[in-house]
Amino acid sequence: MPRAVDGTKHKDRRNKILKLAKGYWGRRSTNNRVAKDAIAKAGTYAYRGRKEKKRDFRKLWIARISAAVQAEGMNYSSFMHALKLANIEINRKALSNMAIEDKATFSALVAQAKQALN
Repeated sequence: MPRAVDGTKHKDRRNKILKLAKGYWGRRSTNNRVAKDAIAKAGTYAYRGRKEKKRDFRKLWIARISAAVQAEGMNYSSFMHALKLANIEINRKALSNMAIEDKATFSALVAQAKQALN
């Protein structure tokens, strides 16, 4: 039986790779051999990026909370400790959102936290 060189499975596999590499620079988007490597590397970066995104957003939320709390005359670590003492369980995403959009409620939270510390 002769070896299939230009069969549909072979073509489909190449087309799948080239479709994934669409928009890449130079031969990375047109040459199957180069595109395969580019896609492998892109997949690695994408996987790593999904993990880093979680870290980056947490850093952003902490920075926002810290800035809002410092305006109220407190630092971030003592504020978070005071929230634990006051049995207030709000995640950092919600706290940072509150610090930006609802300053009055956030100020009330800070007041409760200060009260819990004393």
